[in-house]
Amino acid sequence: MFILSEIQQKNIVNAIHEAEELTSGEIKVHVEEHCPSANPIDRAAEVFRYLSLDKTALRNGVLFYLAYEDQKFAVIGDEGINRKVGQDFWNSTQEILRENFRIGDFENGFIRAIEETGKKLQVYFPIQGVNENELPNDISFG
Repeated sequence: MFILSEIQQKNIVNAIHEAEELTSGEIKVHVEEHCPSANPIDRAAEVFRYLSLDKTALRNGVLFYLAYEDQKFAVIGDEGINRKVGQDFWNSTQEILRENFRIGDFENGFIRAIEETGKKLQVYFPIQGVNENELPNDISFG
Protein backbone atom coordinates (compact mmCIF):
# COMPACT_ATOMS: atom_id res chain seq x y z
CA MET A 1 0.00 0.00 0.00
CA PHE A 2 2.73 2.47 0.83
CA ILE A 3 4.06 4.33 -2.18
CA LEU A 4 6.83 5.98 -0.17
CA SER A 5 9.86 4.10 1.10
CA GLU A 6 11.09 4.70 4.64
CA ILE A 7 13.87 6.93 3.31
CA GLN A 8 11.41 8.93 1.21
CA GLN A 9 9.14 9.33 4.24
CA LYS A 10 12.08 10.56 6.33
CA ASN A 11 13.02 13.05 3.61
CA ILE A 12 9.48 14.42 3.53
CA VAL A 13 9.31 14.65 7.33
CA ASN A 14 12.66 16.46 7.28
CA ALA A 15 11.27 18.92 4.70
CA ILE A 16 8.30 19.57 7.01
CA HIS A 17 10.66 20.19 9.94
CA GLU A 18 12.81 22.58 7.90
CA ALA A 19 9.79 24.46 6.53
CA GLU A 20 8.36 24.83 10.04
CA GLU A 21 11.69 26.33 11.17
CA LEU A 22 10.82 29.32 8.96
CA THR A 23 7.30 29.95 10.24
CA SER A 24 4.84 29.45 13.06
CA GLY A 25 2.66 27.54 10.56
CA GLU A 26 2.06 23.81 10.87
CA ILE A 27 2.32 21.43 7.91
CA LYS A 28 1.02 17.87 7.61
CA VAL A 29 1.00 15.25 4.85
CA HIS A 30 -1.69 12.58 4.60
CA VAL A 31 -1.50 9.74 2.08
CA GLU A 32 -4.08 7.08 1.35
CA GLU A 33 -4.80 4.66 -1.45
CA HIS A 34 -8.33 5.78 -2.33
CA CYS A 35 -10.33 8.95 -1.76
CA PRO A 36 -13.70 8.04 -0.24
CA SER A 37 -15.17 11.36 -1.43
CA ALA A 38 -15.89 12.43 -4.99
CA ASN A 39 -14.04 15.67 -4.27
CA PRO A 40 -10.57 15.37 -2.71
CA ILE A 41 -11.00 18.76 -1.04
CA ASP A 42 -13.94 17.37 0.96
CA ARG A 43 -11.83 14.43 2.11
CA ALA A 44 -8.87 16.70 2.86
CA ALA A 45 -11.15 18.83 5.05
CA GLU A 46 -12.19 15.72 7.01
CA VAL A 47 -8.56 14.68 7.49
CA PHE A 48 -7.62 18.26 8.38
CA ARG A 49 -10.03 18.20 11.32
CA TYR A 50 -9.10 14.63 12.30
CA LEU A 51 -5.41 15.61 12.51
CA SER A 52 -6.33 18.71 14.59
CA LEU A 53 -4.88 21.12 12.07
CA ASP A 54 -7.85 23.36 12.88
CA LYS A 55 -6.65 23.62 16.49
CA THR A 56 -3.40 25.57 15.98
CA ALA A 57 -3.11 28.82 17.92
CA LEU A 58 -2.98 31.05 14.82
CA ARG A 59 -5.19 28.79 12.67
CA ASN A 60 -2.27 28.47 10.26
CA GLY A 61 -2.17 24.75 9.51
CA VAL A 62 -1.67 23.34 6.00
CA LEU A 63 -2.54 19.85 4.80
CA PHE A 64 -1.13 18.11 1.73
CA TYR A 65 -3.54 15.29 0.85
CA LEU A 66 -2.92 12.51 -1.68
CA ALA A 67 -5.09 9.56 -2.74
CA TYR A 68 -2.53 7.94 -5.04
CA GLU A 69 -4.59 5.16 -6.65
CA ASP A 70 -7.33 7.64 -7.55
CA GLN A 71 -4.78 10.23 -8.68
CA LYS A 72 -6.41 12.89 -6.53
CA PHE A 73 -4.76 15.45 -4.30
CA ALA A 74 -5.57 18.64 -2.45
CA VAL A 75 -3.78 21.34 -0.51
CA ILE A 76 -5.82 23.19 2.08
CA GLY A 77 -5.05 25.78 4.71
CA ASP A 78 -6.87 26.89 7.80
CA GLU A 79 -8.91 30.07 8.15
CA GLY A 80 -5.98 32.08 9.56
CA ILE A 81 -4.08 31.58 6.32
CA ASN A 82 -7.09 31.98 4.06
CA ARG A 83 -7.94 35.34 5.67
CA LYS A 84 -4.52 36.65 4.63
CA VAL A 85 -3.92 35.08 1.22
CA GLY A 86 -5.83 34.52 -1.97
CA GLN A 87 -6.06 31.51 -4.26
CA ASP A 88 -2.84 32.56 -6.01
CA PHE A 89 -1.04 31.58 -2.82
CA TRP A 90 -2.01 27.95 -3.43
CA ASN A 91 -1.88 27.75 -7.23
CA SER A 92 1.91 27.44 -7.61
CA THR A 93 2.05 24.86 -4.82
CA GLN A 94 -0.64 22.79 -6.51
CA GLU A 95 1.22 23.03 -9.82
CA ILE A 96 4.41 21.67 -8.22
CA LEU A 97 2.43 18.71 -6.90
CA ARG A 98 0.61 18.18 -10.20
CA GLU A 99 3.85 18.16 -12.24
CA ASN A 100 5.61 15.71 -9.95
CA PHE A 101 2.65 13.45 -9.14
CA ARG A 102 1.87 13.09 -12.85
CA ILE A 103 5.25 11.36 -13.34
CA GLY A 104 4.96 9.38 -10.10
CA ASP A 105 7.57 11.41 -8.19
CA PHE A 106 5.63 11.77 -4.95
CA GLU A 107 8.69 12.40 -2.79
CA ASN A 108 10.00 15.33 -4.83
CA GLY A 109 6.50 16.73 -5.28
CA PHE A 110 5.87 16.83 -1.55
CA ILE A 111 9.33 18.16 -0.70
CA ARG A 112 9.28 20.98 -3.24
CA ALA A 113 5.70 21.98 -2.34
CA ILE A 114 6.48 21.88 1.40
CA GLU A 115 9.59 24.03 0.91
CA GLU A 116 7.61 26.60 -1.08
CA THR A 117 4.81 26.61 1.49
CA GLY A 118 7.28 27.20 4.33
CA LYS A 119 8.79 30.19 2.51
CA LYS A 120 5.36 31.64 1.73
CA LEU A 121 4.08 31.14 5.28
CA GLN A 122 7.19 32.85 6.64
CA VAL A 123 5.91 36.09 5.09
CA TYR A 124 2.47 35.88 6.72
CA PHE A 125 3.30 33.90 9.86
CA PRO A 126 6.87 34.71 10.92
CA ILE A 127 8.25 33.15 14.06
CA GLN A 128 7.67 35.36 17.07
CA GLY A 129 9.27 34.20 20.30
CA VAL A 130 9.44 30.46 20.86
CA ASN A 131 8.46 28.46 17.78
CA GLU A 132 6.41 25.70 19.38
CA ASN A 133 5.81 22.63 17.24
CA GLU A 134 2.07 22.26 17.83
CA LEU A 135 1.63 19.03 15.84
CA PRO A 136 3.90 16.08 15.02
CA ASN A 137 5.71 16.34 11.69
CA ASP A 138 5.05 12.72 10.72
CA ILE A 139 3.16 11.58 7.64
CA SER A 140 -0.26 10.10 8.36
CA PHE A 141 -1.68 7.26 6.31
CA GLY A 142 -5.30 6.35 5.78
